[in-house]
Amino acid sequence: MTDRWSAHAQAYRESDAHRSGADLDLLVEWADGRSALDVATGGGHVARRLREVGFEVVTVDPSPGMQADVLSTAEHLPFADGSFDVVASRIAPHHFADIEAAVREMARVSGDLVLVVDNLYRGDDVEKAERLRDPTHVRNYSEDEWRELFAGAGLDVEVVESIHTEIDVEGWLARAGCEGEEAERVRALLGDRVRDGRLSMTRIALKGRKR
Repeated sequence: MTDRWSAHAQAYRESDAHRSGADLDLLVEWADGRSALDVATGGGHVARRLREVGFEVVTVDPSPGMQADVLSTAEHLPFADGSFDVVASRIAPHHFADIEAAVREMARVSGDLVLVVDNLYRGDDVEKAERLRDPTHVRNYSEDEWRELFAGAGLDVEVVESIHTEIDVEGWLARAGCEGEEAERVRALLGDRVRDGRLSMTRIALKGRKR
């Protein structure tokens, strides 16, 4: 586990890019049942929204500053098989050290649904920028890769949605503590994906059901 993000936890709780958005609305719309696990909860926005619609939610995160109910990585979830109706993770899987193990664990502890939202793979330059901004970034994945990950975990993909979004670049850099020359290199790598201070990106949302 890592404590890298504790110092930035409040920024994620207050981040407009995380506390709202069409992808978050869609995740809540897809959720069904009574109990949910929010994996790598970060600022807790998935948990907050699911609780608002009546779910009993447990949160998990590896960083103490995120104030999750359980301190754990996604690759080793400390719950019995089928413990939750819904297991969700939003804008976090690109941090997972072993994505295959994490998706398998999410499927294992789910009794029915696994819901994932994350940034879609957008090329090698963007990956370099992501890692420079945040050394804990592992990789974004394509739709085909996500489908393979779900299939490998015994999940049937019922729905996939691509959602265009724009985020404030300076806020995005600040949340990860990226500044100075490193921030300039990130901006250069992103190139024309940034216009008027906004980074254009696509998020992928997947709804998977256990076989």
